[in-house]
Amino acid sequence: MTLINSCLVARIFAVGIVTVAVAAPQVRTGHVGTPPVVVSTPPAGTPAASATAVVPEVNRFALPAAEDDDQPSSPDRELAARIARAEDYARNQPGVTGFVVRDRWTGVVWRNADAGTLIRACSVTKLAMVVDLLLRNDSGAVRLTDRDRELMHRMLNYSDNDAATVLWARYGGTGFATRFPDYGLTDMTFSSRHPRTWGWFLTTADDLDRLMDHILTELPAEHRDYLVGEMRSVDVNQRWGVWGAGPAAAPGNKNGWSDANDEGTWIANSVGFVGPEERYTLAVMNRTTTEVGGAEIGKRITTEISRIIFAGLFD
Repeated sequence: MTLINSCLVARIFAVGIVTVAVAAPQVRTGHVGTPPVVVSTPPAGTPAASATAVVPEVNRFALPAAEDDDQPSSPDRELAARIARAEDYARNQPGVTGFVVRDRWTGVVWRNADAGTLIRACSVTKLAMVVDLLLRNDSGAVRLTDRDRELMHRMLNYSDNDAATVLWARYGGTGFATRFPDYGLTDMTFSSRHPRTWGWFLTTADDLDRLMDHILTELPAEHRDYLVGEMRSVDVNQRWGVWGAGPAAAPGNKNGWSDANDEGTWIANSVGFVGPEERYTLAVMNRTTTEVGGAEIGKRITTEISRIIFAGLFD
């Protein structure tokens, strides 16, 4: 690896994923089609102008070469190889699958070529709604009731659509969308051909990665712990996708799935975390382009990606 102002930038192998690594996670993953930019943090006393920006020129996956003092440890190499296998798997499945893996301890972010593809968000929007409601309650902009908090639990635990619709109407409707970029959802947009409601957003795996990172690193501890607890105890109807990492990984997730889109095919999305202290996050979105059995196909694809990357890593 090359050491640049405390930023580790991995050498590139042509396997199909972009990866960037930083000692302190200061990663910017841009809008659709924009490669991620890593801005290094200069050592103390270094003029700000000397900070180095590194922009990968190709959509490729960085797998470290033989280990030495500057190379990642073998667990990092194993994870890199697992992610490459997951990308190979995704390329050979129906439809389009975008995914992003983040190591919150090292700041390394892996994203595949479809991580910036807009796909209908479905019920993962509910996670952003809960973040928004908690922060607005903190600021005094709203006053959440016990009933509201029960509806929030139902949205997170078993993805209750009616609960989402009630809270959407009660607390501002499309006004939610004006604040979502503050939580990392900078690609998110309403579908131009559907009602402007919580269920008809388009978003990207990049967006969901940023949302999950915001929850784990930016929210007050009380809210972070609440959301981690809710996501680790979801109902059986959401135990797929990131959940495929297996019980030893202590996963938590919020999922979204639907067949109500223009093609009549299925969408399956999952965002969450795995590992000790929620070290890793995974955002994965799949548009199956499959009508018959599409729900199970999408759930299988997203679950298998998590299993390939994480299963057995924490045993």
